[in-house]
Amino acid sequence: MPNLNVAVIGSPDYAKGLGKKSTASDITFYDLKRDEVTVSLVEPSKYPEKLASLFFATSLADVAVIVVEQIGPAFGESVVMLDSVGVKKGYIVTKGYITRDQLSPLIKGTVLEKYTMFADNPVQLRERLLADAREIASDSKRSKSTTGSVAVDHYFDVKGVGTVVLGCVADGVIKRHDAVNAHPIGKEAEIRSIQKHDDDFERAEKGDRVGLALKGISVSELDRGTVLSNDDRLVCRKDIAARAHLVKYWLNPLREDMVAHIGHWMQFEPARIESITHGADWRNPRIKLNLQKELVYLPGSKAILAYLEGGKLRIIGTLDLQ
Repeated sequence: MPNLNVAVIGSPDYAKGLGKKSTASDITFYDLKRDEVTVSLVEPSKYPEKLASLFFATSLADVAVIVVEQIGPAFGESVVMLDSVGVKKGYIVTKGYITRDQLSPLIKGTVLEKYTMFADNPVQLRERLLADAREIASDSKRSKSTTGSVAVDHYFDVKGVGTVVLGCVADGVIKRHDAVNAHPIGKEAEIRSIQKHDDDFERAEKGDRVGLALKGISVSELDRGTVLSNDDRLVCRKDIAARAHLVKYWLNPLREDMVAHIGHWMQFEPARIESITHGADWRNPRIKLNLQKELVYLPGSKAILAYLEGGKLRIIGTLDLQ
């Protein structure tokens, strides 16, 4: 049964009232399970200090919960991130004296315009998210894909088990005993076992949050952003040419030698802009970038482009990866 991934933004530890806390770092996960229905909630624990924390929380989300305690730069940047990543379904929880009328002009033209206003009631919100999970379960069909990719967010050595990684199935299907390549390090490993919410499974599909026991690779060889995949379509590149789409709030054209960051799945990597072709519209330039580390992606994917010295808004826009 498919898993619902939910980004919970805007109020530290708000997800504590929705699920059981599990893995915690710059992103903190909470698990919610009832019968066969599962929900994975993730909070950006180091945001607004670290923009990457916000990106990781939203990058694989099906649904967002944005809690609005005050209207300020962090709220605005969160709106831009959710819109850029494309989290189309969500809930807006307001606290204090914040009203929909105050928020409406700030979210107009973004995905949040269609989010549902929800009372500040974690018990009721938990039931709504479980209902959403049941809905996607009833609508989904068992994938016939023979390949899959897992974006790794945490990894550790377990006594008696060996190397274990946590992550989300970003595309396709993985199965126990699959041989997968660890990108971008270029090493092969075997999936010894698959767990979802502490239960053993023979397979996992896109959207599932998984714990994988691996054979043939050590923890010292892994990093956040490692992609485990047996999909030959996957590419790893340091030099990227792509069409950029700048958000309307970004005020200046991009410039050569600017050091930006590219976010895709669980990677958030620095990249120097080597050349820019503006054409008639500086908001949609073609750019060439050079990364310090290979970016792993499927052709046709979208990535986030950010500038960490950007002040109140650090999100430049999106990239069309080829």
